[in-house]
Amino acid sequence: MASDKAKHRGRPREFDRQQALERALKIFWEKGFEPASVAELCCAMEINPPSLYAAFGNKSALFLEAARQYERTYWAAPNKALMEEADVYKAIREYFDSAARILLSPDAPCGCLVTLGAINISSSEVEIISELKKLRNDMRNLFAERLRIAIKAGQIPPDTDVPALSGALNALLEGLALQARQGLFLSELKAMAAFAPRLLPPPAPAERPKMKAAPLTLL
Repeated sequence: MASDKAKHRGRPREFDRQQALERALKIFWEKGFEPASVAELCCAMEINPPSLYAAFGNKSALFLEAARQYERTYWAAPNKALMEEADVYKAIREYFDSAARILLSPDAPCGCLVTLGAINISSSEVEIISELKKLRNDMRNLFAERLRIAIKAGQIPPDTDVPALSGALNALLEGLALQARQGLFLSELKAMAAFAPRLLPPPAPAERPKMKAAPLTLL
């Protein structure tokens, strides 16, 4: 009986892994990676440190999994809509309008985890820095792909500087994430987001049908 009790005490406490991850996401979102302590994370996740390490590896691995969870939860649907909307001007306008709502969602802390989480991270955290950079570049690449589709569709000029424009759109998105932490109202953030489609060049001019030359009539 005594050995059974000892075995029971040594067994890790079972918990809902997904729920624990969502709670960790909230802490990282509120504080960023460095300021969030293991003790705070364990308290929010309602687990002890050995369970955290057993389930997620370490604090860095937990943060990376939380960042990927954040991307799936909040940005998968807007990213999909961005690529499916036929009109590029409408696609960009609606994407940034959705972004403003996400960044100021009452159901979550303000701002973007991928942008804000990268602030004040030690240079020794190479894996986190690399992964966050990849996630930000993924968004820039998504903008670039949407612009190339618009060029092929004849919606924007073929000489559009896709790398520069996709970078500008991504910079605006990251800027909105930072502004969202400054206590702005949704109407203010949406007003900033409304400038996104204005970054796009004017629509490509439609080609005029070539007129056939009238045959010469000899007098």
